[in-house]
Amino acid sequence: MIATNAWTPRIVGDPTDQPDDAPADGIETVRLLAEDGAATGHPSYSPLLNADQVREAYRTMFLARRLDTEGTNLQRQGQLALWAPALGQEAAQLGAISALRPTDMVYPSYRELSMAMHRGLDPVAVFQIMRGISHASWDVDAHHFGLFSFVVGAQTLQATGYAMGITLDGADEVVLVCLGDGATSEGMVNEAFNYAAVFNAPVVFLVQNNQYAISVPNSLQFRGAPAARAQGFGIPGIRVDGNDLLAVNAVVAEAAERARRGEGPTVVEAMTYRLGAHTTADDPTRYRSREEEQLWAGRDPLVRTERWLRDQGTHDAYFADLASEADALATDVRARVLALEPVGITELYDHVLAEPSPALVEEREQVRAYLANLEGR
Repeated sequence: MIATNAWTPRIVGDPTDQPDDAPADGIETVRLLAEDGAATGHPSYSPLLNADQVREAYRTMFLARRLDTEGTNLQRQGQLALWAPALGQEAAQLGAISALRPTDMVYPSYRELSMAMHRGLDPVAVFQIMRGISHASWDVDAHHFGLFSFVVGAQTLQATGYAMGITLDGADEVVLVCLGDGATSEGMVNEAFNYAAVFNAPVVFLVQNNQYAISVPNSLQFRGAPAARAQGFGIPGIRVDGNDLLAVNAVVAEAAERARRGEGPTVVEAMTYRLGAHTTADDPTRYRSREEEQLWAGRDPLVRTERWLRDQGTHDAYFADLASEADALATDVRARVLALEPVGITELYDHVLAEPSPALVEEREQVRAYLANLEGR
C-alpha cells in the first residue's frame, strides 16, 4: 500500500531537535558523533568504546570497504555471479557486533561482510558464495555467525527460534539478527517480531534502514517506521544514527544487556544509507538523485570515524599502514577467489542435517547417479 503522508528520514545533530520531515512518531535519533566527527553529548547514552577499540573497529570497516570494491570489480570481470556492497553501512554493522560477546549468535542477511570479518571468518568464504560454487562455507557454531540469508527476512525467524532455545537452555547468551528496512514489510519478519515479544526471546533486531528496498524508498514502503512499528508488537523501538559507530555500539549494547537480563527483544533502527548499488545487478542512478547521494556521502561513516580518531591523537602512520594492509588483503583475496574450484552440487546435502536421514541419503545418491549419467554427453 502506498503511503499518503510520505516522509523522508533525516539525521539531526541535536537529539531533541527533530526536522520538519522526520517521522511523526516521537522517536528521537540517538547520536554521539556529529557529522564532522566531533563528540556530542546525549542525556541517556555515552560512548562505551575507547580509542584502541575504535581503531580496531575502524580497521575492520576499512578492510571490508576495500574488499567491497574488489567484489564489485570481480563481478564486473565475470568472476562472481553477484556482489552486494555494504558501502556506507559499515558503522551500523561494526558498532552492533562489537557490542556483543563472542559467544552471542549473529544472523546476517547478505550484506554483512564486515561483521563476518569481525568474527574471524576468512572473507574468501563470503566470496565463495557469491562465486556460485558453494551454499555453505563456514562453521556456524565455531564462529557464532549464521550463513548469509538470501531469502529476505527468513533469518529473523531462525534468529527468534534460536533465541527461544537460549531461554529454554538457560544460557547466558543473546542473538543479533540483521535485516533491512524493506525486509520489515515481509510477513516472516512480522511473525518473528510477534513470537519474540510473546516468548520474551533474547534477540536484538538490527534494522539497517538504508532508505531503500532496492529501488523503493521508505515513503513508498510504510507509513510507520520500523522503530515505531515495534511498539505495536510490545517491543521497545530505538532509532540511532547508523553512521555513528559509537552511538550504534552504545544502543545495541544496552539492548543486548536488556535481553540478557531476561527483559526480551528490542528493535534497533539504524538510520544509514548505502552509498553504492543494492547489488551489482542494480543501477541506483535510475531512482536516486545526485544531490541525495552527495548529501549522504557527506555522512560517510568511515570519514566520520577517522576524524574522531585523529582528534584522539591517531597518527598519519596508522592510516597509511592500514591502506597498505587493505591493498595487500585485496590482492590476496582476489588471487584465492580466482583459484576457487566448484565443490559439486551434492556437497549441499552434507549441510542439511547433523545426521543425514535415509531419505536425504537416497536423494543425494539419486542426484549423483543422474550427474554421472550426464558425463560425456
